[in-house]
Amino acid sequence: MFFRLFLTLILVSFSLVSFPNLVQSETPDEWVQLGRRIHGGFGSYVAMGIRIGLDAMEKLEAKPGELTVIYQDGQFTPCPCVADGLMIATGATPGQNSLKVVPSTVNIKTFGVAIIKNKKTGRSLQYILPLSTRSQLDTWNENLTERERYDAVMNAPADDLFSVKID
Repeated sequence: MFFRLFLTLILVSFSLVSFPNLVQSETPDEWVQLGRRIHGGFGSYVAMGIRIGLDAMEKLEAKPGELTVIYQDGQFTPCPCVADGLMIATGATPGQNSLKVVPSTVNIKTFGVAIIKNKKTGRSLQYILPLSTRSQLDTWNENLTERERYDAVMNAPADDLFSVKID
């Protein structure tokens, strides 16, 4: 019994050292640091992209690099910062032609729309961010630190931030 436990601990320790990327995930502070480095700052729009990207990966049972993303801002959205968060979370990039940011839509009732597709299965999700999301995100940008913005976006009820449709 003791020998089995000892052997299991050795094997688990070896796998953690030998294959760290298989068991590693970002901490909240690492997400903030990565967002700051890639985007040039960390606001709630980037955090929103990370939240949606992580949600899509879970729902579509995908790993980083296995998704394609199309993001479109609403007509009055100031910038497509959400796309940078999507890129960070999903591993989809413009250089790999797996992330596209398309011109703004004329629909003034949305903050943005993200269509995320699993390359292997073909399953896709459409995330719709209502215009009311912008007001909440802007308030968090004005009143919270970078880490607090991350926490606010990650802990807010999903229904308050976006809706998801299966395509």
